[in-house]
Amino acid sequence: MSPAHRSTATTVVLGSASPARLRVLRDAGLRPAVVVSDVDEDALLDELAGAPPAQIVTRLAEAKADAVVAAVLGDGAPQAAGAATDGVVVTCDSMLLTGGSLAGKPHTAAAAAERWRRMRGTTGHLITGHCVRRLRDGEVVASASHSQSTAIFFSDVSDEVIERYAATGEPLEVAGAFTLDGIGGWLIDGIDGDPSSVIGISLPLVRRLLTQVGVDVADLWSAER
Repeated sequence: MSPAHRSTATTVVLGSASPARLRVLRDAGLRPAVVVSDVDEDALLDELAGAPPAQIVTRLAEAKADAVVAAVLGDGAPQAAGAATDGVVVTCDSMLLTGGSLAGKPHTAAAAAERWRRMRGTTGHLITGHCVRRLRDGEVVASASHSQSTAIFFSDVSDEVIERYAATGEPLEVAGAFTLDGIGGWLIDGIDGDPSSVIGISLPLVRRLLTQVGVDVADLWSAER
C-alpha cells in the first residue's frame, strides 16, 4: 500500500487559529486537529526584548507548543483525542523584520495603512518560528524548533491603494500587515524564499523538524483531499 493511502494512528495537532496555516497543511495532505494556544504574547515579547529576531519568533512558537501540549495532556483538547498517546504538535509564530524592527499584527486599519506607507518600495523579511513536539504515551518524547526567513519585495503603491487595502480588513490580523495568497498578493513584487512560510507555515522546515523527532511526513499524509 502506498504511503498516501496508508492509515496512521498518529494525531497531528496544529496549535494555531490561523485559517491560512490550516489550509496549507490540509492542501499538503494532512488532517490536523486544531487546538488554539492561550499565550500572553505581549508579555513574552516584553521579556524577550533585545533578543535576535529569529530567537524571538522561535521562542513564541515554543511557548504556544507548551500551552497546546499542556491542554492535550490535561484532557483539555477533546478535538485532539488520541494525540496524548500518539501525536505530533506543530506551532508557529510569524513577524516581519522591516526597518530594523519586528512587526506583528496591526489590528486596526489605521495601523495597517501607516505600516504600508513605511514599507512600500522596500524589502522586508518575514520570519516564522516553528516548533514540533512528539507525544507518546502521555509525555513529550522529542522536540525540535527552528525559524525560516523569507525576503518580501513590497510594491511602491499609492496612498489610495494602501487605504483601500487596509479598508478590506485583510491585513489587520496577519503578521506584517500583508498576505501573499489573498488581496495582498497584488501588492507584492516578489519573494526570495519559501512561499509556504510566507503564508504562515514552512512545509520544508516542518518536514525537517518532523524528521528530527522521528516522524516521516509521508506517514502523516491522508488519502482524503
